[in-house]
Amino acid sequence: MAFPKIALAALCSLVLVCSTSFAADAKKDIVDTAVEAGSFKTLVAAVSEADLVATLKSKGPFTVFAPTDEAFAALPEGTVQALLKPENKEKLVKILTYHVVPGKVMAKDAMKLKEAKTVEGSTIDVQVKDGSVMIDEAKVVKANIVTSNGVIHVIDKVIMP
Repeated sequence: MAFPKIALAALCSLVLVCSTSFAADAKKDIVDTAVEAGSFKTLVAAVSEADLVATLKSKGPFTVFAPTDEAFAALPEGTVQALLKPENKEKLVKILTYHVVPGKVMAKDAMKLKEAKTVEGSTIDVQVKDGSVMIDEAKVVKANIVTSNGVIHVIDKVIMP
């Protein structure tokens, strides 16, 4: 999957800033954690294009349901490239903020919920299905990645508002 040059440049500068700004023993924020993981390149590029880096590096706390690169790759061909275009920024922001819930919601707490209001303003469905937490139609494949400003739960699909 190819990214526009501006997205790659933003991602590279973000990686450089993240790698030099924090001491090795400091707990990383949501953005730094996603960059370091290596499996969220598309998400990080999208967050950068949507100008949401500063927000996700702020105090928070936030709960991010983070789709993997594979989840983005499963979208119809051309979807990611189209969303990363400047003229689609508003739509991209809407999709990304639909993946974020205000506050720090750990998996054990999420399992007790039926829904949660997102930063985007809509409500996501939360349910336990066959022992797994489902967020809309996405399965949480890794939970409780604690960061300095919240928590990340990895999901296997991109969810849409």
